[in-house]
Amino acid sequence: MPAKKLTPLQESEARRKAAEEARKNKKPVVRTDAEKALRKERVEKAKDALTRSVGMKGDHVASGRAALKDFLRRLNEPRQPDDARFDSLIEAPFKAPPKKKSNDRY
Repeated sequence: MPAKKLTPLQESEARRKAAEEARKNKKPVVRTDAEKALRKERVEKAKDALTRSVGMKGDHVASGRAALKDFLRRLNEPRQPDDARFDSLIEAPFKAPPKKKSNDRY
């Protein structure tokens, strides 16, 4: 027997109830003091890099700032960049990418 098709109102109500159940069943995240200190330090560095890069010009600045903003938005997600990746994120707005070599011969 085919499944009964839900109306848009019923669909949204079902989604809302499922999200509510998920919130009830969610376990709180417990962070150690070392993790808290590392997160705080990273947030300070990211915010500092954003403030220092205001007014700079170049395509790499816009994409670097966007990456930093995205990092700050996703701070509570479980997967975080390692130290090397984070350092490259911090330096992205300030380092111009290497110019591509061309094979044009005139």
